[in-house]
Formats: sequence, C-alpha cells, structure tokens
Amino acid sequence: MSEKQLDANYYAKLLELQQLDFALLELNLYLDTHPNDMQAVTQFNQLAQKRQQCAYHFEHQYGPLMNYGHSYSKFPWQWSEAPWPWQV
Repeated sequence: MSEKQLDANYYAKLLELQQLDFALLELNLYLDTHPNDMQAVTQFNQLAQKRQQCAYHFEHQYGPLMNYGHSYSKFPWQWSEAPWPWQV
C-alpha cells in the first residue's frame, strides 16, 4: 500500500495507538514507584486491553505494526509494503 493510498483513518488509528502507548508508559513509570495504587493499576489494565484491541483492528486493516513474530502477516508477506508505521 503506497503512502498515497492511506486514508485519514490510517493516521487517526495510528495516533490513537501512539496516545495509548504514551499513557501506558507514563502509568508504568508511575506504578514503579506507587505499586499499591489500585486505581492506577485498574487504569493501566483497561488501557492495555484497549491498546490490544486497537492494535488488532489496525493490523487487520492496514498490516503489521511490529516484526519478528510480534504481529501476524496476511498473504502475501506484508512487510515489503511501505510505509511502515514508524515511517509516517
């Protein structure tokens, strides 16, 4: 899929994943120093589940996000198609 073929939805879904990753990273750092904060643990788990669902839907529609077996590929092999998520 060429960059010209990507629609606005691609960028919106990628942005949502980036926002979830940021929130999860910040919560992870917070929980390293506040491991008994039940509300933060609950929020972390909810966001982790949401991120998993968003990643699944993104990959189903646009292709894999991660390589080396962390994401599945449709046939034919999708890693030869650009742009890759880190290139946009």
